[in-house]
Amino acid sequence: MEGGAVLGGLVPPRAPAPTGWQTARVLAREPQHAASASLRLALERWLAHLPGQHYDVRLTAPDGCQAQRSYSIASAPEDTGAIELVVDRLPDGEVSPYLVDELRPGDELEVRGPIGGWFAWRGESPVLLVGGGSGVVPLMAMLRHHRRADGAQAQADVRLAASFRSPDVVLFRDELGPETVVTYSRDFPDGWMGARGRVSRELLAPLARPQDGVAFVCGSNGFVESASGLLLELGYDPGVVRTERFGPTG
Repeated sequence: MEGGAVLGGLVPPRAPAPTGWQTARVLAREPQHAASASLRLALERWLAHLPGQHYDVRLTAPDGCQAQRSYSIASAPEDTGAIELVVDRLPDGEVSPYLVDELRPGDELEVRGPIGGWFAWRGESPVLLVGGGSGVVPLMAMLRHHRRADGAQAQADVRLAASFRSPDVVLFRDELGPETVVTYSRDFPDGWMGARGRVSRELLAPLARPQDGVAFVCGSNGFVESASGLLLELGYDPGVVRTERFGPTG
């Protein structure tokens, strides 16, 4: 969808060409929950990313064997010089267990990015963000960027619908503000009076602006199929519903 004001002077109007492989130094590794961690990485060749883009991470074993995975950027483009990636530990993963459990500040990684142009927010408004589990990560970059805008740019209509299995796997727990609606699909906090169950038409309808808005949907294959289908039912044109899927790639 063309149009809409671009938020913030740091965000380029088009996706920047990704850097080649470079060394990133780990500044911090902080748990999001028991099986997930945020990695803050300092980059020598930093580029302002578009909210929604990702970086590739490559590990090389002593015998030369390499494994590479992609992780969404959670940080806003205003965090110059560094990026935040969020990694879920997969039980049979080649990369994620090391990143979540063993990485330490001062360690170095090979990274390449920022990558991606379709699933990237350039400031269109109104915008509805729909995330399931780890699918909230790139949407948080969009939300953080919006919150750091000023003046008229801060008036963009941004809403987030976030779905988690249970309270113990919530991401960005302290940052889910008034523009966010959370639903739990399996277990619920004590005394929870909010939404329950999977993302539904009833949950999305009050947030939707199908006549002039765009939507970003991110999560597992099943989640994306279901949520994007609901948005089409609510009147969104397929061309303005942008999706990103993840699967058990390790």
